[in-house]
Amino acid sequence: MNYLPNSNYSVEQRQKTLAYHETLELHELVAFQSNGLMKLKMAVGKIKCSTLKGIYLKMINDLETNLNELLVFYPMTPRNNSDQTSDWDKAFYAGDLLGFLKASVRNYAIAITETATPELKAVLIKQLQRAIKGHTQVFNYMYQRGMYPAYDLGQLLNNDVMLAKQALSMRY
Repeated sequence: MNYLPNSNYSVEQRQKTLAYHETLELHELVAFQSNGLMKLKMAVGKIKCSTLKGIYLKMINDLETNLNELLVFYPMTPRNNSDQTSDWDKAFYAGDLLGFLKASVRNYAIAITETATPELKAVLIKQLQRAIKGHTQVFNYMYQRGMYPAYDLGQLLNNDVMLAKQALSMRY
């Protein structure tokens, strides 16, 4: 079945709830882009080069558009609608670090598969293990403080919406 906006299927014929796998991808995209948007907004005022500042402003606009487009799908996610307040400053920095470490684990895993030199491979494996331990440490920090309710999909998605709204409302 085609779910593209131009599809020939009526709204009534389309699914009213997103599948779990696409819901989790939606979560990853919204969390990643919300943190990125916040970082760009915090940095843009410090940039002196007008060309680079223009690129930042374009990316801010693009990320705001992306988030607004993705938030439309949150009412279709399988979750409850309870809200939880959190210390967004800590959650932002911890979430940013978690995303960085997740990307590091992926990058190391790819680099290891491309490495032929045993000594380099040994170093990369050691560094991968450090990145995994760091990711675990940050995840546990966030989980224990309710910033990353990994086992409560509804609250996880509610946190995404609150983070995206926070990012969208930030002034720069």
